[in-house]
Amino acid sequence: MSEHSGLAVVTGASSGIGRALAAVFVEEGFDVVVCAEGADIAAAGHELGATGRRVTTVQADLATFEGVEQLVSAAQGVGMPIDALAVNAGVGTGDRFIDRQLEEHLRLIALNVTGAVHLTRRLLPAMVDRGRGRLLFTSSIAATMPAPYESTYGASKAFLQSFSQALRHELADTGVTVTALMPGPTETRFFERAGLEHTWVGQSKKDDPAEVARQGFEA
Repeated sequence: MSEHSGLAVVTGASSGIGRALAAVFVEEGFDVVVCAEGADIAAAGHELGATGRRVTTVQADLATFEGVEQLVSAAQGVGMPIDALAVNAGVGTGDRFIDRQLEEHLRLIALNVTGAVHLTRRLLPAMVDRGRGRLLFTSSIAATMPAPYESTYGASKAFLQSFSQALRHELADTGVTVTALMPGPTETRFFERAGLEHTWVGQSKKDDPAEVARQGFEA
């Protein structure tokens, strides 16, 4: 049995890095609350529950205020303190900024930035009050440089990187750790969803999401 235990909340957990993160938490002895917008979160939850851990699935749109509050209510309703929060849900866009509809950019910001801040602000204070907790943001290597043809995506990941560094400083003496995971190209549905599957990066060899998730967990 792992030395770890407790409750972890993982967003964007139906596939990719989020799904792999949830699997690592379960493997390490955590019960989990997993969330995604699509109905496929139910299948992911069923697979995770086969391990014998307690798994709560939440289908919610974290780009909306109501969706975040739905997840918060479900997580708090488990009746256990939240020991870890993995803020992983996110979307990307590929193309020139002016060639994408305004609504697409605003939705990206609503999920990648606003939803992340909202969820963190709702769940983090209880960790600080307990003097114990782990907060993990899935940022990206794209946070380290401007990202032409992914302008709002790169900017959103830079926000998460800056936000996590600031929180890490503010929470240094609280017992709560803050980590930013910064993967490079990873074998997920990201490139398909962003319309980037035909680009050079989209067709190149990518990292294994299970390995990326394990590195994030251990960090």
